Amino acid sequence: MFIYIRWYIGTMVEDHKLLVERVQTGVRMEKRLLKVLKGFAEYHDMTLGDLLEGIVLHAFDGKTPFSAASLERIRELKRFYDFDLDSSASHRLKEIKARPARRRTAER
Repeated sequence: MFIYIRWYIGTMVEDHKLLVERVQTGVRMEKRLLKVLKGFAEYHDMTLGDLLEGIVLHAFDGKTPFSAASLERIRELKRFYDFDLDSSASHRLKEIKARPARRRTAER
């Protein structure tokens, strides 16, 4: 007796990869936030760019990108990097102004 499950075999074999063009970008963000993101990406053995793409694509669909286990790992990373900001801070962040470089005086 044979049972054919053609649709299952077909879905297991096919891998629909999407070709994309990635660009290098210079994005500035809060230092401790970046540390948490890098730590989370490293934990999942992925690049920071891949992590950010996934987070943004989920957000664009109105979905949460993180499971309960991932949220717990993020809480641990936030504690480790002393990161105490949450979404309520997103429109209130202000960058510290850089101090002007000291002029060197000519040595005599």
